[in-house]
Amino acid sequence: MKLPQPLLKGTLLRRYKRFFTDIELSDGTVVTAHTPNTGSMKQCAIPGYRVLISQTDNPKRQLKYTLELIRIGDFWVDTHTQRTNRVVEEALQKGSISGLEGYSVQPEYKIGDSRIDFYLKKGDERVLVEVKNVTLCCDETTACFPDAVTTRGQKHLRELLVAKREGYRSVIFFLVQRGEATQFSPADDIDPDYGRLLRDVAAEGVEALAYKTVVSPKENRVGGQIPVIL
Repeated sequence: MKLPQPLLKGTLLRRYKRFFTDIELSDGTVVTAHTPNTGSMKQCAIPGYRVLISQTDNPKRQLKYTLELIRIGDFWVDTHTQRTNRVVEEALQKGSISGLEGYSVQPEYKIGDSRIDFYLKKGDERVLVEVKNVTLCCDETTACFPDAVTTRGQKHLRELLVAKREGYRSVIFFLVQRGEATQFSPADDIDPDYGRLLRDVAAEGVEALAYKTVVSPKENRVGGQIPVIL
């Protein structure tokens, strides 16, 4: 998926009130940028980190800048959670995800009391895919989720299990934004209930997939699959 252009270089000064970040641009100007991420941004929202931000002239916007990417070590990390599903949808449409090729793709599928990110259909086969954005590493090479306690995430796992029992193929899809990661595991030290539930639903047939993104200042796309360690 192509990112907005051009992107402005800056340094993160602070994140506050969840949706605001102060950024120092390369010319020394300090601006406030919208941060489209409701999570803790643990390991990401660190003062002094290099960032890339976009700018808009939309008069309806309260803030004309948006935080797009954060540099962690040798990699750009996409913390823009409103883009996450579009990156995955593009990969599904292109057939870039092994085992999920050749399906029709319907976003935001209503089931039970909530919506699952994607409904896929091919012949008589029905697949539900719920996507989670992963920006946290538990160690140098292990990406993990969540970065804060998530009752909503637990609810999605339960709904995927119910759907599995009703005949759907159910997939929890972890989109890993950390380029250094070589595997994925649940963040048991942050939300042990989520980790326990993920293992339980996986034991009953809910599929857990993890794919890394390839992120540059120009685009974010789904790259290679990494193992899920439960």
